[in-house]
Amino acid sequence: MIRLQRGATFHFHGGTVPHDLILGSPEGTEVHSALGARLLCYRPTLADFVLKMPRGAQVVYPKDVGAILVYADIRPEDRALEAGTGSGALTLALARAVGPEGRVVSYEAREDFHRTAATNVESFFGKVPAWVELRRGDVRDVASTGEDFDRVVLDLPEPWDVLGAVASVLRTGGILCSYLPTTNQTRDVVLAMERTGFTELTTLEVLIRTWHVTERSVRPDHRMVAHTGFITTGRKGPRPPPEEP
Repeated sequence: MIRLQRGATFHFHGGTVPHDLILGSPEGTEVHSALGARLLCYRPTLADFVLKMPRGAQVVYPKDVGAILVYADIRPEDRALEAGTGSGALTLALARAVGPEGRVVSYEAREDFHRTAATNVESFFGKVPAWVELRRGDVRDVASTGEDFDRVVLDLPEPWDVLGAVASVLRTGGILCSYLPTTNQTRDVVLAMERTGFTELTTLEVLIRTWHVTERSVRPDHRMVAHTGFITTGRKGPRPPPEEP
C-alpha cells in the first residue's frame, strides 16, 4: 500500500514503478516495472487499510470489525461512543457505518495511540470527518458532558471499571459492545454488565478459514485466522437490578 505522489517511485523486489505511471489512471490499471514485473493497481479496501496502516496498539481485525458492526447494530445516524481508539481501525468502521448524519466520539488515554489513530483516520478519509471527534482522555469523563449515545463500543483491558459512566450516557435500549482477548476478562465484563443492568447478553468469537480453490483441488488453506477476541453485547435495561439482601 503506497500513497501516490508526483515524481515519486515505488521500489519493490520486482523493480521500480514511477508513481506518475499510475496517477490519473482508473482502478485496475495494469503497469509494469522497469524489470518487467506486472502489477495491478487498486484503491485499498477498509480491510486492506486496517491490516497495513501504521499501528501503536493492536488493531481490531476486519473479521471482528464486521461482527461488531452487525451484532452491536451500528446504523446510519447513530451516536456511537468508543474507547479506546487504539490505532483507529474500529473508529474508521464506525465512522462509515453511522455516516455524516451520525456521530462518533472516541476516547484514548495514551497520547501516542491518540496521535497514531488521528493520522490513520486522516490518511483514510483525507481528513478527520466532521462527525468524528477523537478525544485524548479517560472515557469516564463523558458522564459529565451532558451527551447521550445510541451505542457504546469498548476495546479496553478492564471495561468493567467504566461501565457505570458509559451506561449513564447510553440511552435505554441502547447496545454496549465489549471486545476482549481472554476468557477471564470476558467473564468479568459479563458479570459486571449484569450488575449494571444490561440484558440480552451474548458473547461470541469469529473464526475465519479461507479455501484454496483451483480446477483440480478445493481444500481449506493450511493457515487460518482463529481466535483474536471475544465480542460481548448487551442492551441497557430500564433500571439496574435490585441489590440482593
